[in-house]
Amino acid sequence: MNKLWASALASACLIAGTTAQAKVTRIEVAARAPIAGTFGAAGAYELVSGRFFGELDPRDPKNAIINDIQLAPKNARGKVEYSATFELAKPVDMAKASGFLFYNVPNRGNGRAAGDADGHIRLVSGWQGDIVPAAGRQTATVPVAHNRDGSPLTGKVLVRFVDTAKGAPSLPLLAGYGAQVPQPHPAQMSTATARLVRKTSDRDAGTLIPTSDYAFADCSKSPFPGTPDPARLCLKGGFDPAYAYELTYVAKDPPVLGIGFAATRDLTDFIRYGADKPATPNPVAGKIKWSIGVGVSQAGNYLRSFTNLGFNQGEDGRIIFDGINPQIAGRHVPLNLRWAVPGGASQLYEPGSEGPLWWARYNDAARGQGTHSLLDRCTATRTCPKVFETFGSSEFWGLRMSPNLVGTDAKADIPLPANVRRYYFPGVTHGGGNGGFSVLPRNAAGTGSCALPANSNPTSEYLRALTRALTAWVAKGVAPPPSVYPTLAHGDLVLPTAQHLGFPVIPGAPSPDGKFLAFYRYDYGRTYRQADVSGVMSNIPPPITGIVPSLAPRVDADGNETSGLKSVQARVPLGTYLGWNVQARGYYAGEQCGFTGGFIPFAATSAERLAAGDPRPSLEERYGTHANFVSLVRKAADELVAGRYLLKEDADRIVREAEASTVLAGR
Repeated sequence: MNKLWASALASACLIAGTTAQAKVTRIEVAARAPIAGTFGAAGAYELVSGRFFGELDPRDPKNAIINDIQLAPKNARGKVEYSATFELAKPVDMAKASGFLFYNVPNRGNGRAAGDADGHIRLVSGWQGDIVPAAGRQTATVPVAHNRDGSPLTGKVLVRFVDTAKGAPSLPLLAGYGAQVPQPHPAQMSTATARLVRKTSDRDAGTLIPTSDYAFADCSKSPFPGTPDPARLCLKGGFDPAYAYELTYVAKDPPVLGIGFAATRDLTDFIRYGADKPATPNPVAGKIKWSIGVGVSQAGNYLRSFTNLGFNQGEDGRIIFDGINPQIAGRHVPLNLRWAVPGGASQLYEPGSEGPLWWARYNDAARGQGTHSLLDRCTATRTCPKVFETFGSSEFWGLRMSPNLVGTDAKADIPLPANVRRYYFPGVTHGGGNGGFSVLPRNAAGTGSCALPANSNPTSEYLRALTRALTAWVAKGVAPPPSVYPTLAHGDLVLPTAQHLGFPVIPGAPSPDGKFLAFYRYDYGRTYRQADVSGVMSNIPPPITGIVPSLAPRVDADGNETSGLKSVQARVPLGTYLGWNVQARGYYAGEQCGFTGGFIPFAATSAERLAAGDPRPSLEERYGTHANFVSLVRKAADELVAGRYLLKEDADRIVREAEASTVLAGR
């Protein structure tokens, strides 16, 4: 095997072959190199990277669910071709491998395979076919759909421009979180069928701008109407950051982005089960016993959709992932759509919250969708993974997590199936903070575009412990730590207002009122399949037909949440840790600052607290001395280790950080 891979690298040749299911057909190895450092008992690691090629039979029911696959070009065998990048990290000495394959889903193309002290094999690959290729970026190349007669396929798309540069004469047609992905070109350069609306807020109906005042053009070097450019929009008089602009136009040539799900399925299937043969070399053949998929944020949404659409079953019927851990993910990734923008993030008009959001079967009567769950298809094929769902406070406040727990009527808790565990991290920002015990002044300044300081409340240490528990559950059937999350039954979930939450009035600090992102119901049209977040959205932009009732976790007298898996920092707090923040400036000033959590420090002394009128006890009043503070940190860490929510080595480090902190220094 090693000679084959070395030969492939030396000659940069393509290794061709086919399989009975015509999945991964060839592999192009671009590089094979050692990874710097050593990784625990696993020792040295090496990285294999390159590109894989595959083809799909559109007649196979497991592929037929891919939107527009029937309209994609086919090769002489009647198959639809695609390719994608990959990286594989493996121990140099495969005798030290753990038997686990971890597939880490890239987030907007960002993903690298790295060494692992536990000896796990790590795999990443491209799945998002609308990302521009670049060094270090995981991408996929998928075909463009056409009408059955071969003519271009057209349809409406929407692009929003928010917080533009003042007076910018022209802007690129980009979409997604951070507006990084180029949108399809217009079917015609005339704006006659386009529509541009200017809004003062998202609640504003908007003012229609005459088509004579904008053009598909670049005006950076010449005045309006500029130089024709299908990738840019030029506005007469320039853009004004006080407004949001919504452009709808007729585009052409939609890529078949849903193929990305099959690309992940088939590469993982090949690496896990494929033999090491000259036509299809596999550097870890026969060394993998179990596989786990991990995705963070957008990538976690991807795993939810991957499971919902039935892709955890390979073309040959075998299970792909034995376990999955969708992290900080509360919806679907809108990938299997014509004109999809999978890089979105719950912004206005974006799809992704339709369909089942829950793991157990629930009657979505409020939206008229009947009874279903994320696990329906894998249950039917007996290919469901064991699931660890992990998320935090910002997912309630900024990413519409509430219906995942209590449905679209918010009347009762939806129970978890036997194969699912849920761990909620209270009072954390999206992805968790940096940890530590930094003492901030009570009136500390905000961070970036947010009015409040960054929330340091961490999650990474607890995810490490939970990953260890998930592998034990998958490999040995060891029951994981009990789920910990807020429920209606225990009175943990309430309406997201200061009154219902019990949020304290803190002088100089903002209220949570108006910071919760509404869960809008949209009408995307009859050709949109809500239960699968698939099909074609015919209403662009979609009308808002209602709001799904949503709840948030209750807080205590300090403003800290009372339920969930509390970190050491949350158990021995230095302030109020929030899952929300306030936009300090720009179009959304005064509203929720993305899905970023904030922090309101406690006063250091009783005198400072009383002078400010802060109702929350000061650090001095809470802990008395530095030594007592450290002892409480140690106690909290020990409790978490005993519950298997924290590893001993992380607990020891946290205690050392508390000892080295300036909390009540000199007292």
